[in-house]
Amino acid sequence: MKNTLGDLNNHLFAQLERLGDEDLTGDKLQEEITRAKAISDIATQIIANGSLVLKAKAFIHEYIGGDDGEKKLPPMLKAQFLKE
Repeated sequence: MKNTLGDLNNHLFAQLERLGDEDLTGDKLQEEITRAKAISDIATQIIANGSLVLKAKAFIHEYIGGDDGEKKLPPMLKAQFLKE
């Protein structure tokens, strides 16, 4: 699977276009609303996952692999990651 955040963006805009179809009414409109909710819920999880990955990368850079190479973990975490 090679989906990207760009693909997600395209799916979200396609769903928005389907919801904007003024010819969609009744049960068909309700089906599209249900589908849109499911897509939105999944998109939210994908975005949250991406955010977590970015935070982890920033943490590693700042506290473990900083520019000077010095390990600068907060004191409460040192026991978890470093054997002093």
